[in-house]
Amino acid sequence: MTAPLIWLGIPLAAVGLFLLFVRAERAAALGGGSLALSLCLLAAVLPVDTAISVVGISFRVDSSMRFLGRSFELAGSDQLMLVLIYGLVAVWFYGAIASGIAHRLVPLGLAITALLVASLAVEPFLYAALLIEAAVLIAVPLLSPPDQAPGRGVLRFVIIQTLAMPFILLAGFLLSGVEASPGDLQLVLHAAALLGLGFAFLLSVFPFYAWIPLLCEEAHPYAVGFVLLLFPTIGLLFGLSFLDRYTFLRESATLPQALVLTGLAMVLSGGLWAAFERHLGRLMGYALILEIGLSIIAISLPAGAAGISIFFLMIVPRAIALLVWALSLAIIRRHTPTLRFSDLHGLMRRLPVSSLGVATASLAIAGAALLTSFPARLALLEQTAAVSLNTSLWIGVGLLGLFVGSLRALAVFVMAPAGSPWEALETRRERVVIGTGIALLFVLGIFPQWAAPLLERLPSVFEHLGK
Repeated sequence: MTAPLIWLGIPLAAVGLFLLFVRAERAAALGGGSLALSLCLLAAVLPVDTAISVVGISFRVDSSMRFLGRSFELAGSDQLMLVLIYGLVAVWFYGAIASGIAHRLVPLGLAITALLVASLAVEPFLYAALLIEAAVLIAVPLLSPPDQAPGRGVLRFVIIQTLAMPFILLAGFLLSGVEASPGDLQLVLHAAALLGLGFAFLLSVFPFYAWIPLLCEEAHPYAVGFVLLLFPTIGLLFGLSFLDRYTFLRESATLPQALVLTGLAMVLSGGLWAAFERHLGRLMGYALILEIGLSIIAISLPAGAAGISIFFLMIVPRAIALLVWALSLAIIRRHTPTLRFSDLHGLMRRLPVSSLGVATASLAIAGAALLTSFPARLALLEQTAAVSLNTSLWIGVGLLGLFVGSLRALAVFVMAPAGSPWEALETRRERVVIGTGIALLFVLGIFPQWAAPLLERLPSVFEHLGK
């Protein structure tokens, strides 16, 4: 038995089972969530490359497996990453019980998750680009149902992600030459330039992120939320693996400056556009753009500033806030003509829990006090201020823009004509799922230390960056 067979093979094998036999929404959500949770728990308790005995039967889980001539390796140091990824996927699948698309999200989501995890485990790493591209193509039927023509957002998503592949492949080819002759400065510069372009497309950094708000406007919010949670997170982890592997990238004097400028461009543009946005779906897209920018800025911090720890600290709050926001939008979308502010006046009286979910999640991503992202925002502002006060101030401007956009949405929700009756159109299941998510946003904001044992150990996934 091998680790890749457990955490890559089992999810891929389960895809066919869910597609062929599990069609009910509730069964798909509970089955997919339970499978992802089981993989999360196995990653937490099952040792790799160590002989163990269960009921008198001894066996060992090897860290590597060869498939089609390629090696896939998930060592013991990668298990914390697997706990994080499959734990978030499990929560997302359980939440899908109220989304209405669980029968489509679970099988395609399992395939996307397995392929993205495989991109982090494959050797040589050149093939990671091909696995990411396969995940992008599988995401298309998730974002665009078979009975609908793909919208502009889906097409741009595929185009931008596909453009990243040749640059990453060429950079990987040149980096193999850099390993052989590290003194060739020209080769190093070409490899760094190609790698930068590849990740600019992969992470959809400024100005390549136009597809994100467009996709949030067109596609099902819960499906978009899942895609926008996994792809940027895995893309950032993939980028960190490059930094951890190549000394010339880690020690580059210009890389931190480039990362800060890129991150600030995303934070400022995302926050300012959010302040004037009049569509709830696009508002979520701009919030995610701001989130990616903050993650890039955290990565740019010096090793002694705990930037990698802050990066990991942001992942769980982002996932919970995005889940609450996306699910609330999915419910609102079923009861309103559009998600434009003009169609949402007085929504608090008709869909109170969903309205509260959107307002709370958006304020959480904006870094409001007592909500789950506040500790990470505070740590990031403190560390960036120690390096550059101007950077910290500009981050505050971007967060303020999203805060204003959140308050504008909340104001629209409560603008009901006098005498409008109160009615709760959500089902009991929808109220329970969103209410639980809102409670988590407050609980993890007030007690952030509960996640400390896992988050403190996650930087050790990287051999050099985690020191």
